[in-house]
Amino acid sequence: MQVTMELFIVVAALTLIIQAGVLVLLFIQLRRTTESVNKMIGDLHSRIGPILTRTQIMLDETQPKIAALVEDASHIVYLTRTQAQKFDKIATEASDRLRGQLVHIDRILSGTLEAVEDAGASVRRSFWGPVQKASALVQGIKIGLDVFRSRRSSPNPSRETVVEQEDELFI
Repeated sequence: MQVTMELFIVVAALTLIIQAGVLVLLFIQLRRTTESVNKMIGDLHSRIGPILTRTQIMLDETQPKIAALVEDASHIVYLTRTQAQKFDKIATEASDRLRGQLVHIDRILSGTLEAVEDAGASVRRSFWGPVQKASALVQGIKIGLDVFRSRRSSPNPSRETVVEQEDELFI
């Protein structure tokens, strides 16, 4: 039993030594990896640092310009809205005035047309009525003279001339 015990102790010691060696190797590899990662981070920082610095400087320079641009745009929108309201007011007022003037012109034209119609009717009654009567009288005299002449030239007028003369009276 003593031999097995010694053997067991030797095996346990060897495993402990192997474990310690593995732990030392892991530590060394971890340190190498950490140094490599730190080197890459340093390179990355040295490359990105100037880019970030330039970007920050550019943002610092453009921020007031952007703020002024936004403020100007806001002011332009305000002025545009004010002008649009003024234009709307003027356009509404002008259309109301135009509508009133159109109503006034319509009344004037309606009155004028009524007066022209009344004048036309009056002219027809007062002028054309007597003219038509005078024309009818002259026509009647003419036909009477024609009849008188035709009777003198022929004692027996034909039936056709009498019909023609009567037709002329109706025309």
